[in-house]
Amino acid sequence: MSSNPQPADERGCPKCGHDEVDVNRISTTGGGLSKLFDIQTNNFQVVSCLNCGYSELYRQGGDTGSDIVDVFLG
Repeated sequence: MSSNPQPADERGCPKCGHDEVDVNRISTTGGGLSKLFDIQTNNFQVVSCLNCGYSELYRQGGDTGSDIVDVFLG
């Protein structure tokens, strides 16, 4: 089965509709001992709209960079 493409008004940034993004990575500490010793155990990709700055975080789980951008842009 093929999936239906989304209408044009549902593509792009959820806030402004712009379709150019910047993708970066951040790491954060967890709780307990990792926080105490500043061990960064949580990794995320941040997809940000280049027009308005709206950003979404996605938990890093492998090489899924292009998949994440597809989710953000629709």
